[in-house]
Amino acid sequence: MTIESGLLKNLTQIFSPSGYEDSIRDFIREEIKEYVDEIFIDKLGNLIARKKGNGKKIMVAAHMDQIGMMITNIDNNGFLRFTGIGGVFPHHVIGQKVIFENKTVGIIEMEEKIENKDKLKLKDLYIDIGAKDKSEAMKTVNIGDTCVFHSEYHEDDNRVVTKALDDRIGCYILIKTIKDLIESPNDIYFTFTVQEELGLRGAKTSAFFIEPDLGISVDITGCGDTPNAELFAVKLDGGTAIKVKDNYLITHPKVKNLMVNIAKENEIKYQMEVLEYGGTDSGAIHTSKSGVPSGVISVPTRYSHTDHETVFKSDVNASLRLLMAILQKDVSLYL
Repeated sequence: MTIESGLLKNLTQIFSPSGYEDSIRDFIREEIKEYVDEIFIDKLGNLIARKKGNGKKIMVAAHMDQIGMMITNIDNNGFLRFTGIGGVFPHHVIGQKVIFENKTVGIIEMEEKIENKDKLKLKDLYIDIGAKDKSEAMKTVNIGDTCVFHSEYHEDDNRVVTKALDDRIGCYILIKTIKDLIESPNDIYFTFTVQEELGLRGAKTSAFFIEPDLGISVDITGCGDTPNAELFAVKLDGGTAIKVKDNYLITHPKVKNLMVNIAKENEIKYQMEVLEYGGTDSGAIHTSKSGVPSGVISVPTRYSHTDHETVFKSDVNASLRLLMAILQKDVSLYL
């Protein structure tokens, strides 16, 4: 199973936490600018690339931002206190390396005095950048600076394991689709959104501007195939996941049927996703203005919001095939 490894690796290694998406946006813009009819950046920072068509207006969204941490205090011994940018969970980050935009590397550790680890909070953790004291620490890091997980990209025959697959894998799928889609009967707005991890903010403003007839997000979802996992009928190597529900969206029945029928027509392996937590950009798109029928193509992912998010190449390619097949159809026949 193959993917364009160089592109995906580059996407996952670019520093761009929520609210600071400039670097990833610049990279994506260079990748796609020769393949679209229009490309622009809106006031909030969303990158919108249009492939013109005469049919229905489709908004396809993937978010550019990644979770991160922001420094809130530096103590006299040079240790950094922080808050999360997006869903940063205390038990996931202990012992992990982080990196700041200026390449300063730190280690997240826990105060030894914490006895009941079930009640662990981010305020009980600190980042060690090797500074002798506050003065030395502030030569490289200041209050309000941000950092992200610092880990290597790993790929084998079946898997990709790295940070920021949420949602650089969605960005990868959109970029590949933009490059490979020669023509479509639809008017397509590929939208790389900002600040999804902070509440779907970029999708909300961009959908208001675009006024699409159909919204499709491409994002990750969880898996229920690991030991002691909660019951959840999504697994790695099970195919692309067609969302039915999450905390922010019940997929419009016509959109769900559109995705399922096209997957069947094209013999694309798929599984149905009923997620009992979280959400995607479609949660904001579908309530924009007078409402937008919306759905989600999800890539099954283990260990989300860690430095070792894991996807199977087969599921990535199935998701890519499904998006391409949808965009090649006249969706007015389904809506």
